[in-house]
Amino acid sequence: MESLDSTILNTAVPTISAALNVLPLDMKAVLSSYTLSLAVFIPISGWMADRFGTRRVFAAAIGMFTFASFLCGMADDIHTLVACRILQGFGGAMMVPVGRVTLVRTFAKSELIRTMSFVAIPAWIGPLIGPMLGGLIVGYTHWRLIFFVNIPIGIIGLLMVYLYLPDYRSTERRPLDVVGLILLGSGVALLSYVLEVFGDHTLSTREILGLLALALALIAGYGVHAARVRFPLLELALFRIRTFSTAVAGSFVTRIGIGGTGFLLPLMYQVGFGLTPIQSGLLIMPQAVAALTTKFLSTKSLTIFGYKPVLIVNTIVVGAGLMLFATIGADRPMWAIALQVFIYGIFTSLQYTSMNTLVYADVEAERTSAAGSISSTLQQMSMSFGVAAAGLATAMFIPQEVRHDPQRFLEGVHEAFLVLGAFTILSSFSFWRLKKGDGDSVSRQKVTPTAGEGISPAPPKA
Repeated sequence: MESLDSTILNTAVPTISAALNVLPLDMKAVLSSYTLSLAVFIPISGWMADRFGTRRVFAAAIGMFTFASFLCGMADDIHTLVACRILQGFGGAMMVPVGRVTLVRTFAKSELIRTMSFVAIPAWIGPLIGPMLGGLIVGYTHWRLIFFVNIPIGIIGLLMVYLYLPDYRSTERRPLDVVGLILLGSGVALLSYVLEVFGDHTLSTREILGLLALALALIAGYGVHAARVRFPLLELALFRIRTFSTAVAGSFVTRIGIGGTGFLLPLMYQVGFGLTPIQSGLLIMPQAVAALTTKFLSTKSLTIFGYKPVLIVNTIVVGAGLMLFATIGADRPMWAIALQVFIYGIFTSLQYTSMNTLVYADVEAERTSAAGSISSTLQQMSMSFGVAAAGLATAMFIPQEVRHDPQRFLEGVHEAFLVLGAFTILSSFSFWRLKKGDGDSVSRQKVTPTAGEGISPAPPKA
């Protein structure tokens, strides 16, 4: 439901912007506000699951996400839509991490990566059908249906939780780090806002720099606070583990570069080329198809070559793939664009699998939940910053007075792809800290079950 919601919305950005009487680039606030909300509230998901139980929190998260989806569908202006997306993000912040905590507590660590890879396969259904479904909805019905699609899925999800989800909770009552939540949440939110308004000429340079300094001070203040309290919101001591810190930091930087793709491609297709939402959706689908059909290549590549060479080389290839999107013109055949997106999807799938699994390589079983919280939080932050960076990079190359011109808009999108691609290539240096053999404890395991193979859970903990 969560991935379906995001991919449908990406396809419908031009249509919704026209309905709400705003520029397509202004819609980045609708996308980034959701991922930012995830980043702010994900850190408390583990605490809530331990305190109130996985079943209750997971059910509440699905209910809130579904209700917020209904409110999004009823919104009449972009400010209301952004507010409802923030509420939707609060529900989404509890879904994935709490589901992950449930997996961690049910399965042995030796099965954890294999289990998560298996669970990720149906999650790709959203990106696979989302673009096409979004195109059909805005092409033949009304854009509000994009959000209403979540309602029956949410009801089914609540029923499944009631019937099957185990209820784990911690016997230790850890206090919530309220000060840490305020420092980190406000710092991240303010930093994202600065990226959002930078280049829009709504604030002066002095005001932008002041807000940026305040945001960085709040985040730094959280670092000092976390080192002094017994139960910090995020366990920063995990960054002393080389594989963990490299995977998380490298993933954060890399995802900023590639995180804006889902925002820029639909704009390039629909605003720059004048394609229909359905055609745009069809041209985005090959990336998800590639991720599903070539997932086994990730395991093989990591087993043969190891994490360090795979991450360094693949990051450069992904960055080059982003820069190649700047060569796509309206005269290029549809099949050639689809093939390019498919090839790009192969390497981004390998990138995500490599970065996500390396996080747990040297983390003890009892700290896996804390590691997952940090990883998920920074992933969502980077996705939010990626959308903001994509919009900023595009806006920098298009003067305000010509943003309605499709040709000038296309040129700005092309320039943005060059900037994001170059940034992604530079991010490959973050993986040079790895050593030969790092991550072998994970890559030598069989992480993807064969067709029809089931997974037997370990006995649930008391």
